[in-house]
Amino acid sequence: MDLRLLRYFVAVAEERHFGRAAARLHMTQPPLSRAVQRLEADLGVTLLHRSATGATPTAAGAALYEEARDLLARAELARARVRAAAGAGSLTIGTLGDSVEHAGGAGSSLAAAFRRRHPEVDVQVLEADLTDPTTGLRAGLVDVAVTRAPFDDTGISTRVIRAEPVGVVLRADDPLAGRDLLRLADLDDRTWFRFPDGTDRRWRAYWSGARAGGPPREGPVVRTVHECVRAVLWNGTVGLAPVGHRPAEGLTVVPLADMPPSRLVVAWRTGDADPLIRSFVALAAPRDGRRPAAG
Repeated sequence: MDLRLLRYFVAVAEERHFGRAAARLHMTQPPLSRAVQRLEADLGVTLLHRSATGATPTAAGAALYEEARDLLARAELARARVRAAAGAGSLTIGTLGDSVEHAGGAGSSLAAAFRRRHPEVDVQVLEADLTDPTTGLRAGLVDVAVTRAPFDDTGISTRVIRAEPVGVVLRADDPLAGRDLLRLADLDDRTWFRFPDGTDRRWRAYWSGARAGGPPREGPVVRTVHECVRAVLWNGTVGLAPVGHRPAEGLTVVPLADMPPSRLVVAWRTGDADPLIRSFVALAAPRDGRRPAAG
């Protein structure tokens, strides 16, 4: 049985929607739909009830979902054991913008500590856009992620590196830019960033400054940090960022009193026993709170 098709099916079963699953997997909906149809043809059963509002597993689909999750976890374990037995290997790290640079106190310290412990390992770093807070982890594109919560962590384990206060990003000449502290209500009449349809719902709600019971925010759709910066500079759009980040020239960040802190986390697929992943997690977010020393 094709593990790739199983991974696609699991995404649809968890999202209950082909569009959201396609966004999670960083692919378009038609090939995802064809892949699930191919899996159904291979098995000779209908796996999903399809409707205009989404897709729900049939009895056969529910049974396959449990088996598929187990098979995928065992495949990851086998992969980890083979890599460990080879005595070398590779590690692909997913990031959101400069998240690795903020991990463990400084990216150079984390990189140096990992190189000292695993000098033979080939490391690749892939930067994701803002539509995928798992940075390709859920889609199987990376081994481990340094990213920001909250997001749907089904099947994903996380460990907090640290929590940071959040502020609103404003143009430096904005009338509110000189304030020491703001509240979300102060920004109700402003234009906010929005994320594309299919973006993780918890992530989208947090970073769009959505208030419980409030109307959805209106504004331009963005996918990258650069698009956010341009929207603020040219159109006065507002968005959120950790207070400790240095804003681009012409911008400022004013702390928000009623925003919960942003949690910088290291994330990996639950059950993944790859020793390289475990080592990276321990270095990025050590249990004793001590950060790796620069080498």
